[in-house]
Amino acid sequence: MPKFIDLDPHVPLMQQVQDRSGGPVILMNIFTMDAPDVEPFLAAWSADAAIMKRQPGFISTQLHRGIAGSCVFVNYAVWESTEHFGRAFANPEFQAKLADYPASAVASPHLLRKLAIPGVCVG
Repeated sequence: MPKFIDLDPHVPLMQQVQDRSGGPVILMNIFTMDAPDVEPFLAAWSADAAIMKRQPGFISTQLHRGIAGSCVFVNYAVWESTEHFGRAFANPEFQAKLADYPASAVASPHLLRKLAIPGVCVG
């Protein structure tokens, strides 16, 4: 099972899941691990991503890896709402799969929403 560390210790993931202000949310999950654990991590991530893809409210996901042999991975997943993500995260099938992650894996999940910055990005 990965060790979970909140990206923002002032607003932990479970507090974010309770936010019902509406609209799509982005799950940004940063993973780190020891180099020998990369292949087991990829297998575990693929299995739990397959579970998440079947959940109501799932829109998409993409896994990124740091370059030059980095063992930093970033999962970017889009959900219809915090409520959808929260139900999927609590799903017993998904929770059981967390045991398959290598012991050196550290996960830092955080929910975000797009911002509109005039002249720079649209919301």
